[in-house]
Amino acid sequence: MRRRMVLPSLSIALMVLGISFALYSLFSFAQGYFAVDELETDGSEFTVPSGDAVAAAPVADQELDPLYSDYPEEGEEFGKLIIPKLDAAIPVFHGSDPDELAKGVGHFAESVLPGMSNNSVLSGHRDTVFRDLGQVGEGDLLVVRTGAGEFTYKVHTVRIVDDLDKTVIVQKEDATLTLTTCYPFDFIGDAPKRYVLVADLVESKKKNAA
Repeated sequence: MRRRMVLPSLSIALMVLGISFALYSLFSFAQGYFAVDELETDGSEFTVPSGDAVAAAPVADQELDPLYSDYPEEGEEFGKLIIPKLDAAIPVFHGSDPDELAKGVGHFAESVLPGMSNNSVLSGHRDTVFRDLGQVGEGDLLVVRTGAGEFTYKVHTVRIVDDLDKTVIVQKEDATLTLTTCYPFDFIGDAPKRYVLVADLVESKKKNAA
């Protein structure tokens, strides 16, 4: 008799666990999907300035007079990624763990912050915040707004690499923004590739500039 009672109880427990997991997954997906806001303007304010790419301050100068007086804490929202091509504005969080990626775009904590010299790496899920990233390519603009100012980058390279390719996070001599997401976009399960956009800094509007 006891054995017969245990089996239904175990089945109910497993069913509740499955429903809870499904609801959590749905909540995480919705949280990321609806994190993308439409631009309040038509995007025409974002234009490519004339001339060559803007050089950010050398790393040595940044150490003496840093662009960011305080670095964000892990999990802290510290800016917005604006993609004029998509009329999208997405929150950026410091860190690229599942918690950050569930809420918006994650900043790879071992890379520099946007606007600084070297490579700033941002990542996001292909089915939520970066669901339309495949429409963005060479010549398009990427704008990052943070407490330090507004930094505009122009995409010059589109890459598709293996999921374990570490060249995405390598250091750069110039101020660079790298966006990465899983690929193919319509893949079911753990995608084997990464869709990568590499962009150079072309305009820097610092908040502390005179």
